[in-house]
Amino acid sequence: MPADLEFNGERYIPGVAGDIAYEHWHRYAFARRFVTGKRVLDAACGEGYGTALLATVAADAIGVDIDGRAIAHGRAAYGGQPRLAYDEGSVTALPLAEATVDVVVSFETIEHLVASDQARMLDEFMRVLAPGGLLVLSSPNKRRYSDEPGYRNPFHQHELYRADLERLLAPRFPHRHWFHQQVVYASALWAEDSGGPADCEAWTIRADTIAPMPVPDGVYYVVVAAATAAALPPPGPRLSLCSDADDTGLERHAANAREVIRLDGLLVDRNAALDRQTAHIAHLEELVAHRERIVEERDATLERQTVHIRHLEDLVAHHERVVVERDGQLVDAAALHDASEANLSALGKALASSRQDNHRLDAAIAAQERIIEYRQGFRWWLQLPGLALARWWRVRRGR
Repeated sequence: MPADLEFNGERYIPGVAGDIAYEHWHRYAFARRFVTGKRVLDAACGEGYGTALLATVAADAIGVDIDGRAIAHGRAAYGGQPRLAYDEGSVTALPLAEATVDVVVSFETIEHLVASDQARMLDEFMRVLAPGGLLVLSSPNKRRYSDEPGYRNPFHQHELYRADLERLLAPRFPHRHWFHQQVVYASALWAEDSGGPADCEAWTIRADTIAPMPVPDGVYYVVVAAATAAALPPPGPRLSLCSDADDTGLERHAANAREVIRLDGLLVDRNAALDRQTAHIAHLEELVAHRERIVEERDATLERQTVHIRHLEDLVAHHERVVVERDGQLVDAAALHDASEANLSALGKALASSRQDNHRLDAAIAAQERIIEYRQGFRWWLQLPGLALARWWRVRRGR
């Protein structure tokens, strides 16, 4: 499988196994009989393997696809092959001139377009085809492909019933041979030799090409024998197929496919439920993380508040101590004030007493000064002998 292109379930890539490989390779092998020696366009060539297969017998082949990555891959993978080219473009606007190809091959393309573009695609095919040109086209049968199995291909834009495809082809390609293709489950009986009429063909898919299938060794031998050559009949058809009218083998395969589709649907539903659960779990985890952040922020806030409360409590205690100390100081100040007032009162009284004493002293001094002044006078000295005599007499009498 090419490393640069991924299989998306719709566009076939060589190396992918299963029914899709049989269907895609078989169509290109079948188309080779119509393109031998001719100019061929492979419209919507995809990865490019089919264009390369057609180029092995065509005069030249060009693959056109709208996907630039697919075109780049085709050029890198198959570009060295002679008479082969790839170009990017849409099937509704082909990058080719008018009447430049003999055969247009378009496998599993038309259903990928909306209805209006399907007609435009066929008009483009007519434009690039030379007179007498041929279209080899495939399209899924909507009744068998989608309606009966109840399947919807998300890559298909507008699938067609046979009548729809006929209406599109009739005005542009009025002459048609119809072929049917499906993977079958049947008993096969084939000739061992390569002789006989070439009324069948068988192909083997080999990674990126297809080759005639060698005669395989069967599980059973069926021998037609005679004693003489003349008695031996002609070999008949090289391949004989036998299946039951109800296609039970195919129905088993279809039932398995339906079961796979059902299981895929259940898986999609389960994955969607898991996605919803995962989203719900992620939402719950976000809620838990958000709650934890809130709890952490609350705890941090509580811690800050606790620290602040402790600080306030310390301030209150300090304030209370200051108040107690202030009250003590006020009591002491009051006592001191009272003592001061008592002292002041005592001092006032002492001052008043002192003032009275001073007045008395001043009066006594004044009296003494008058006495001294008097005694210093002449009159005192005149009276002094009489005063001394009176004093002596008092003392004498007091005895």
